[in-house]
Amino acid sequence: MSPMTTALLTDRYELTMLQAALADGTAHRHSIFEVFTRRLPAGRRYGVLAGTGRVLEALADFRFDDADLAWLERERVVDAATLEYLAGYRFTGSVTGYAEGETYFPQSPVLTVEGTFAEAVLLETLVLSVLNHDSAVAAAASRMTSAAVDRPCLEMGARRTHEESAVAAARAAVVAGFAGTSHLEAGRRYGLATIGTAAHAFTLLHDDEESAFAGQVASQGVGTTLLVDTYDVLAGVEHAVAAAGTGLGAVRLDSGDLGGLAVDVRRRLDELGATRTKITVTSDLDEHAIAALAAAPVDSYGVGTQLVVGSGAPTCGMVYKLVAREDSEGVVRPVAKASTAKTSVGGRKAAARRYDEDGRAVAEVLATGTRDAVDRWDGGGDATLRLLQVPLVAEGSVDSRWTGHSGVRKAAERHADSRAELPRGARRLSAGEPAIPTQTITLD
Repeated sequence: MSPMTTALLTDRYELTMLQAALADGTAHRHSIFEVFTRRLPAGRRYGVLAGTGRVLEALADFRFDDADLAWLERERVVDAATLEYLAGYRFTGSVTGYAEGETYFPQSPVLTVEGTFAEAVLLETLVLSVLNHDSAVAAAASRMTSAAVDRPCLEMGARRTHEESAVAAARAAVVAGFAGTSHLEAGRRYGLATIGTAAHAFTLLHDDEESAFAGQVASQGVGTTLLVDTYDVLAGVEHAVAAAGTGLGAVRLDSGDLGGLAVDVRRRLDELGATRTKITVTSDLDEHAIAALAAAPVDSYGVGTQLVVGSGAPTCGMVYKLVAREDSEGVVRPVAKASTAKTSVGGRKAAARRYDEDGRAVAEVLATGTRDAVDRWDGGGDATLRLLQVPLVAEGSVDSRWTGHSGVRKAAERHADSRAELPRGARRLSAGEPAIPTQTITLD
């Protein structure tokens, strides 16, 4: 793969399907693909869409350059006619979907890709690899920030995942409410706040804890965060205040009984006059551990491993299915997989969310029918409905508002608003059904 393209971030069968479709004349039939999940991971009450901006950025670079084509030819992946088509490949279709950060439920059409079969089928693996990863991280992050209530959560998982996954995970975490990340490339690429001061290695480098803290304060100022659990925690607190004074920014706890230690540390800080010094805790936290610390005098949480692996649900089970295609007579008709275990609903869909008089979501509403009817549907004047799909790509042109730094900010705002609209029970960490049901209506 050329480092300048994303075209080979795909599976071989996407290209071999293209070859067969080019050969039998069906490659240029108008087609509609839909991304959805049949069910939420066990115990989850809602999903969080994340990664849309990254999909759009990757789509802009989805080109087969000379190096890509040469490798495909050398490996005999596809024939000469297919290579010729790929040499000029450009996605010229349209993409609509839920705004990034939106919550979703089973069958929600979170992304709809429309174009020729040849154009759209090649995007399947790329789209799913991004959305399944990022949405899994965002769903875990949302549960964590919900459990934390008003206390900030900080992403620290780079060392527990692939180097590029670390960047994506940091971005997804911020979409779902995390305040910042320890990862510098994620900060640079997406405009995220970066955090971090020192690890145990810095303390162990010095002859004693006092000199380590003195060196860190001299370099970073009294607003720094000092890690106080390398040796004796309460002695570490005393050394920290001695080094920085009562204006010390924060202390960090990374081991032991975090709840009990936080109580002892808060008491000792207050006794020393450091009443405004904050306490941050780390050490393999997940949403359940965060919830268990709700009554402890903790000011922020640093989360690593459990966040970047989706806290037990590392993928969302999203699929990319053909739901409508042009037939031999030029008519676009619904199509659907009908096997018992993996069914899908054919036809283009419009999506909306229904609310009660208090502004709480009560149902996900999917409208099906003829393509024209779905395209025209505006909720039918029903004031209890909010339409969910937004245009992302038009005639191959990506709407840049959903990408880059601004895209992350928009996604974080959308998630905060979307989650706040869910029924109160949606935030419970115990296992249960989706927070709202998915309903289907048929348009005339």
